[in-house]
Amino acid sequence: MSKERLYLFDTTLRDGQQTQGVQFSLEDKYEIAQALDDLGIDYIEGGWPGANPTDSEFFDKAPEMRNATFLAFGMTKRAGRSAANDEVLAGVVNAGTPAVCLVGKSHDFHVTTALGVTLDENVAAIADSLSHLVGLGREAMYDAEHFFDGYKANPEYALACLHAALEAGARWVVLCDTNGGTLPAEIYAITKAVIDSGVPGDRLGIHTHNDTGNAVAGSLAAIDAGARQVQGTLNGLGERCGNANLITLIPTLLLKEPYASRFETGISRDGLARLTRVSRMMDDVLNRVPFRSAPYVGASAFAHKAGLHASAMLKDPSTYEHIDPALVGNARIIPMSNQAGQSNLRKRLADAGIEVAKGDPALGRILDLVKARESAGYSYDTAQASFEILARRELGQLPSFFRIDRYRVVVERRKNRLGETISLSEAVVVLWIGDEKRLSVSESLDPSGSDRGPVNALSRALAKDLGPLQPYIEDMKLVDFKVRITNGGTEAVTRVIIDSEDSAGRRWSTVGVSANIVDASFEALLEAVQWKLLRDGAPAA
Repeated sequence: MSKERLYLFDTTLRDGQQTQGVQFSLEDKYEIAQALDDLGIDYIEGGWPGANPTDSEFFDKAPEMRNATFLAFGMTKRAGRSAANDEVLAGVVNAGTPAVCLVGKSHDFHVTTALGVTLDENVAAIADSLSHLVGLGREAMYDAEHFFDGYKANPEYALACLHAALEAGARWVVLCDTNGGTLPAEIYAITKAVIDSGVPGDRLGIHTHNDTGNAVAGSLAAIDAGARQVQGTLNGLGERCGNANLITLIPTLLLKEPYASRFETGISRDGLARLTRVSRMMDDVLNRVPFRSAPYVGASAFAHKAGLHASAMLKDPSTYEHIDPALVGNARIIPMSNQAGQSNLRKRLADAGIEVAKGDPALGRILDLVKARESAGYSYDTAQASFEILARRELGQLPSFFRIDRYRVVVERRKNRLGETISLSEAVVVLWIGDEKRLSVSESLDPSGSDRGPVNALSRALAKDLGPLQPYIEDMKLVDFKVRITNGGTEAVTRVIIDSEDSAGRRWSTVGVSANIVDASFEALLEAVQWKLLRDGAPAA
């Protein structure tokens, strides 16, 4: 039985850029477009030509697509002029993309109130604009803005807007839940009514927003009703609460029934296995920490903390996992914490490549050590690399790469040459690699001359000169730094968790605890470097 084709449409570069605090650079847009094309997305919406200098420059030198159809976004012509003579529409057409998506009103309230034209004039504008695109040989799409609210207010008019676009030659008409307030059951019923009115499902798309937390569910409801194009963004970016998250939709459509056996998309199994990396690339572009609990791709999506769960997982992973995490490029994690039992411990050790026989007294020692250190403020639940360092040290399996002799951090406030008061952090680290003593000094200044703080200075000094070990850490970078006070008072204990990453896409967390925040940070930094050296097979001193 042949599968039906389902088309994926990404609007990260346009709708996703409307996220508060997000502004893509030209280089960002090229990187995202390339990742989407490699993934196998069918349509990539690049933005609105002429809306801003970056979008205009992006369309002037459009990215080359191997798999996707690249398109520009704009709006239907304005009243009082023809589509051929509307300069705003002309700017979109002149971008030269093979496809164009135009947004137009479909809610009578918006037509008369926002546009200030008659209902018939709006329908004529939709038809004229789409006909103009088709006449130029472009694949034309119509985004029916506020469609669901419009349908509930005046179904005859909302449908008239869709049919006008179809009759003008639009390849797709897209139902937009612009305000994001329509629930999945309503989306299903209205989408079904649209198809019953004569709109073919294979020319019908769905565009949802996440204002009720139902954007993905609403998209699936529209597909269930017969829509065959689904729009969304990477990591659910978008205005207000965001758009439907393609990172969640894609594996659901490819791996979950009834979709997996009923539909095919442009995403291959290899593309699906790159999904976690694409999601984290998007977060890296935005300079934000990935959401640990994100479905399918989050660092905690396949984490099993409870001892009961871990015991069952050792027998059959399907007992507590709905898919194999490797299918989406993710990995299973058995965290260590003060709730852990020996099942968690043995599984976590095995994942780290450490074999310990069942009943070995070392298991009990490691468990006791974890629980004692967590009572002192450590958290191995979120710092898996530090747990591995602890276990290997207890088992005598931790190589000695270098040893710290001493370190010093100085924070100075002074006047710069402009007479402004600035802070400057300077760190000195003295260490031994075998019999060789090394001293590194580093300031913590970014390219603009601003101080990045004492921890950054320490990190730079530590990684500045590790002699023969230096090539192993060149691609390592600190991507997140979290501080928590674990108790109050003047003798408060500080917990620092550091997330690191390398060019292979590996991400690991380490923890340090001390009454002194700099000491806690340095402990976490040391273990981050040790774990990297350990995993990359660096020679012991």
